[in-house]
Amino acid sequence: MVAPGAVPRVVVVGLGPADEDLLTGAAVAAIEQQPVRFVRTLRHPAAAHLASRFAFNSFDEVYETAEHMEDVYTTIVERLVAAAIEERSVLYAVPGSPVVAERTVELLVATEDIEVVLVPALSFVDLAWVRLGVDPVAVGARIVDGHRFDLEAAGSMGALLVAQCDRPEVLEAVKLAVGDAVDRSVEGDEAPEVVVLSGLGGPDEQVRHVVWHELDRVEPDHLTSLWIPPLRLGVAAEMARLAELVATLRQACPWDRAQTHGSLRPHLLEEAHEVLEALDVLNACAPDDPSVDDAYDHLEEELGDLLFQVLFHATLGAEAGRFTLADVAAGIHDKLVARHPHVFADTPETTAEELAGSWERAKKDEKNRDSVFDGIPVGLPALAYAAKVLRKSESVAATTGVTAPPPDEPTDPEVMVGMALLDIVDHARQQGIDPESALRRVARARAEAFRRIEADCQ
Repeated sequence: MVAPGAVPRVVVVGLGPADEDLLTGAAVAAIEQQPVRFVRTLRHPAAAHLASRFAFNSFDEVYETAEHMEDVYTTIVERLVAAAIEERSVLYAVPGSPVVAERTVELLVATEDIEVVLVPALSFVDLAWVRLGVDPVAVGARIVDGHRFDLEAAGSMGALLVAQCDRPEVLEAVKLAVGDAVDRSVEGDEAPEVVVLSGLGGPDEQVRHVVWHELDRVEPDHLTSLWIPPLRLGVAAEMARLAELVATLRQACPWDRAQTHGSLRPHLLEEAHEVLEALDVLNACAPDDPSVDDAYDHLEEELGDLLFQVLFHATLGAEAGRFTLADVAAGIHDKLVARHPHVFADTPETTAEELAGSWERAKKDEKNRDSVFDGIPVGLPALAYAAKVLRKSESVAATTGVTAPPPDEPTDPEVMVGMALLDIVDHARQQGIDPESALRRVARARAEAFRRIEADCQ
């Protein structure tokens, strides 16, 4: 009995993963001692057995009326808290263990002004590891709720045991969230597999290996869980792994430890140029050219080298307490959203010219610049610099309606050549051609041609 004036109490017992044979003596004793009893669902072998001996209030009708699973959880907790306040002490029975994949218990424990007593029990996960032949510690397995898979498993790189896969739409959501990231279980082109576990510990127990793309065809029940082998590393996980590596290098490698933003400048420039060269090689390949695969592999490698430079600078920024890689990612994300009102807001701009103009105005306002020309890097190659000047001139003309002023009569040969080159750059832009890439491509071809001539003449 609970003393008068005591804090309202909810005693939570686990019913184990299957029938009454897997119930603990402590759970049965708690059920016997508490006169006011609730059970999350009677659709459980042990619960059905106990209901023949004890009176239970079931929350099964909540599942049938709520629109969202989180609504089910919060409604159950609200009713339990109200009952505990009225009765001073109530019992709440849940399938499996009260501390494994049990959202209602998680919410109860977080509720103020009530006492929650947890009675341990055997969980379905204990049977799952046996049936799978998996040591969860060795593989670094995680347990996630199928109803919250997209939140709990975001960026995960490890093996996953997914609980609460009680509806077809849960399996479908898991499949969509993971995509084709499940690690192949065998070598070669065999389709990856996952394992569907149903009714563990009961007479109808099933352990089924299912081809990944057929997962959403499985008919689950309230005792279904899913085992996903180690995932292929997704974008978030790979970035986190690389960021961790850069931090390790900063601590353990004398060369990396000695670098600064300034000392890395030539490396950043070199890697950027190597990416440009890889792009030139790729652009020169026809779609059916056998060398296009090598060109893409080369570009992938060079982009990785450039990404390393970005992460290195972000690591230095974090060490200085200025910004982190997350700040860099969030900053560019928010900036791109703000500069694309035609995508993320209701704006009438539709043409490329109108969008270019709004882009330049947004950059000018964001950076508090007096002119759209203030942001052009002075160290750009001349052709790239000229292309940027012409593009920004076009945006000013579109905004003001003023065309470019007529040039003075040039007498300086250098100015005359410069104006001719500017006209060529403008012509290239009108054709959608990057003049820097075009000149580099032709110059490279000329170098290769004379390289062959040079070789033939030796």
